[in-house]
Amino acid sequence: MNWQIFKLIYRHSKLSEKRSAAFEQNKAARYVIYGLGIFMILYLIFIAVMLALIANESRRITGVELISGILPFILAFDFLTRFAVQQTPSQLVKPYLLLPIPRHTSIDCYLVSSMLSNGNLIWLALYIPYSIMSILPHQGIWITLAFLLAMWLIEVINSQWYLLVRSLINISYAWWLLPLAVYGMIAIPMFTGKHIGLEHFFNFYAEHILTSWAFIGIPLVMLAFFMINRKVQYIATWQESTGENTEKTTLNARLSFLDKYGEIGQYIRIELRSIFRCKNIRKSVISAIILVVIFALLLSFTSIYDNPFFISFWLIYCYVIFGAMILSKVMCYEGNYIDCLMVHHNNIFHLLRAKYFLYGSFLLVTFILLIPTVFTHKCTVFALVAYGLFTAGPLHILLLQMAVYNKQTMPLNTKFIGKGSMENNWMQIVIQLFVFFVPIFFIRLIHLFFSDVVVYSILSAIGLAFIITNEFWIGNIYRRMMLRRYTNMEGLRASRD
Repeated sequence: MNWQIFKLIYRHSKLSEKRSAAFEQNKAARYVIYGLGIFMILYLIFIAVMLALIANESRRITGVELISGILPFILAFDFLTRFAVQQTPSQLVKPYLLLPIPRHTSIDCYLVSSMLSNGNLIWLALYIPYSIMSILPHQGIWITLAFLLAMWLIEVINSQWYLLVRSLINISYAWWLLPLAVYGMIAIPMFTGKHIGLEHFFNFYAEHILTSWAFIGIPLVMLAFFMINRKVQYIATWQESTGENTEKTTLNARLSFLDKYGEIGQYIRIELRSIFRCKNIRKSVISAIILVVIFALLLSFTSIYDNPFFISFWLIYCYVIFGAMILSKVMCYEGNYIDCLMVHHNNIFHLLRAKYFLYGSFLLVTFILLIPTVFTHKCTVFALVAYGLFTAGPLHILLLQMAVYNKQTMPLNTKFIGKGSMENNWMQIVIQLFVFFVPIFFIRLIHLFFSDVVVYSILSAIGLAFIITNEFWIGNIYRRMMLRRYTNMEGLRASRD
């Protein structure tokens, strides 16, 4: 019975992806993501060869011990990258909660599918070549197979750990303390013992992770994470679907000063009220602020990003993050009330300009948070101003281009049960990658030919040119969007919860 239900739900999820309004528009962008995935696999193979050469030359440690020593770093990196590419499996379960089937069946199906996901196989591109070169010649075929099985199970456990943390963070940002506490405890060997430091950290985990007890402990840990996830995600989806534990927020300020700006002022008012009253938009803004604070502190008070390339990259990242998290989803949240926006001529045009001005003003928040980098002599005030203007100009205009292509409604409050919450628009991901990485190469290129003052002057001039002519650029976006309005409206209506 359960197996038949599992197959049916899995088939439904695949059909849902193909029927999604974003499926066709995602095709070209998906090929780009596949290309990046192939590049990552080749990069992991290269790392595997380097690690195998180190293990083969060492007389002190075996191939298994070398991987064990660096495994905490691999799993921490894997955990962080999953936030960019993996969603919680408890989404799309709302219809199944209403059916006369065992109450945990739909959650179990998505948990099992996440455990068997191809994403958990990517790291085998590192482990397989490494084991062939370093473990197989010295320890035999059975140890090699046992090693690969153990590493795959550990990746599955890491995926379940991510799903648990992601689900809890969707409930409250206070749950960020959980992964911080866990990784803090993992780092304890670095600061304890007679020989503190990375070497002691490496030796400790080289001796204690992949032991004979691991083949008993790993399946038990995996089962424990599965059961915890099963309980947590069922409670979260049930509360959200029944309206329990709903947050209530009010905006006391009347924002009357916006009246003098006409329709644009009214749309800015709506956007601000959406931020304060809609859980998903509010969490995106809070997440952006937290990320800016973290990287501002890292840039200001550590030396890990003292390289000019990384300083430029993280400055761009801090400025772009607000737009990447919200502007790239322009019209997705508005899809919940798109019919109202289409009542009057130029409504969408005024909405796009309001968003442009509002999130351009948010760059002042980033500027203030990055001021400590000036006092620590990591960058200058002119640099901060130049990067801010460049972001407000071409980069925000580029992100607003998604208004033409976005046709999948995203829920304003539901996170676990909303079918629009899957965020599977690959074009959004490609645009976000473009605004994060391409500008930095442009900036470093002109740095090769000009001094810092000239470079910042060029960035400021480009930014100001786009800001001054924003009405032209946004008008172009509006006209192109209107040519696709019926297709987009159909997709936005069809993808509502």
